[in-house]
Amino acid sequence: MLVDADSYRSWDTAPIEPELGEEYRAELAAAREKSGVDESIITGEALIAGRRVALIACEFTFLAGSVGSAAAERFVAAIERATAERLPVLASTASGGTRMQEGTVAFVAMVKIAAAVAAHKSEGLPYLVYLRHPSTGGALASFGSLGQVTVAEPGALVGFLGPRVYEALYGESFPEGVQQAENLARNGIIDGVLPPEELQGVVRRVLDLLDRPTHAELLERADDPGTAAVDPAGSADTWDSITRSRDRRRPGLRELLRTAASDVVPLSGTGQGERDPGLSLCLARFGGIPCIVVGQDRRAQRAFAPLGPGALRAARRAMHLAEELRLPLVSVVDTPGAALSRAAEEGGLASEIAHCLADLVKHQGPTLSVLLGEGTGGGALALLPADRTIAAQHAWLSPLPPEGASAIVHRDTAHAAEIAEQQGVASGALRAAGIIDRVVVEEPDAAAESAAFCTRMGDAIAQELARLVLQRADRRHVARLERFRALSR
Repeated sequence: MLVDADSYRSWDTAPIEPELGEEYRAELAAAREKSGVDESIITGEALIAGRRVALIACEFTFLAGSVGSAAAERFVAAIERATAERLPVLASTASGGTRMQEGTVAFVAMVKIAAAVAAHKSEGLPYLVYLRHPSTGGALASFGSLGQVTVAEPGALVGFLGPRVYEALYGESFPEGVQQAENLARNGIIDGVLPPEELQGVVRRVLDLLDRPTHAELLERADDPGTAAVDPAGSADTWDSITRSRDRRRPGLRELLRTAASDVVPLSGTGQGERDPGLSLCLARFGGIPCIVVGQDRRAQRAFAPLGPGALRAARRAMHLAEELRLPLVSVVDTPGAALSRAAEEGGLASEIAHCLADLVKHQGPTLSVLLGEGTGGGALALLPADRTIAAQHAWLSPLPPEGASAIVHRDTAHAAEIAEQQGVASGALRAAGIIDRVVVEEPDAAAESAAFCTRMGDAIAQELARLVLQRADRRHVARLERFRALSR
């Protein structure tokens, strides 16, 4: 289903099994006969759409896919070879976990597996994971949970503690549905659920993002603004912009990606049990330039719930992923404001805003922020810091909704337009203050020309990314720090 015909080549050599007596030798022999393989993990390489990929897969019919010392050594050897040859890795789990017959030595071998995966990722190389049924125990708690993109087989049992063990220990059945792949996707632990026959398409799109543009292609894109050649000074009518930005017909992040991006691979949540519908993250291309996109979906915020701390933790995952894959980061700001609630306070909203700011300021790669519509409060600020910031003509940025600011200063909301003007929240004032670098025109506003506006914004994003990628990293980072240090001087 996955690889090009006749392209698979095994990397495996005969495993060196620990000497644990005749009974264990008999178990291994029976497992080999039953499964048709010599260990619970098999490794090799193949072509996927003509591209070399290292493959690591568990075979569940070999002692329930359990990972002993020989299997762990095989896994590590394959990862190290893939790293040395700079190959992406696709790992596929189907395992009950650590091999009980081998005890603590096999258990602790999970450490070297995790270390090998971490070393591979630190080289900017992809590590993708497909969780098959079942994926539990030490396999899930090591190589199964370290993927930059992780999807699971429909209906797969995915969980740390196997249900049979739970029942034996606690005398009751594990709650139904908790360890099902679909539930994990809903809770932001994995990125999605995908049948095996659709896996190749996702892997191909992810690997396509490895194809960076050439220097010549970047130079050409950096000089070509596409449809985004018009660069006005920004909006001077503050309240008109605020009113236009609140139009429910105004295109948001979803429309921008659908119209202006390609090779989009959606991701989900923090990978650690949180998912906020108000924030989306994905891999994508703008104008042929690959990047990680993290953005606020204002429609979801209004339909479901305001932006919470979990959304910002997911944003920090995107920041980390961009550094791992050495891709530019695009952050899209479009929020009516972060959640004001007990759950948000107890979830550490203020802390997450602060950590987003710190992570973005010290980020190792190129960063571009896009002020797409509303930019209210700390939730907007959390995704703003970047090497360059572009804004839609009627986008705006404010510490509070104008009505809230008016309530603080005047004890009513009647002065909202007046105080918004005083605060300099519109794109014209933001550009004059050096907070944004470029304005993308709206004709007359994005709600009236959704596709054309998104195309212009996409072209502006592509041009800015090309220019950033061409810069020397050390100079880019110094300029980023100076950019914010110079504010209010």
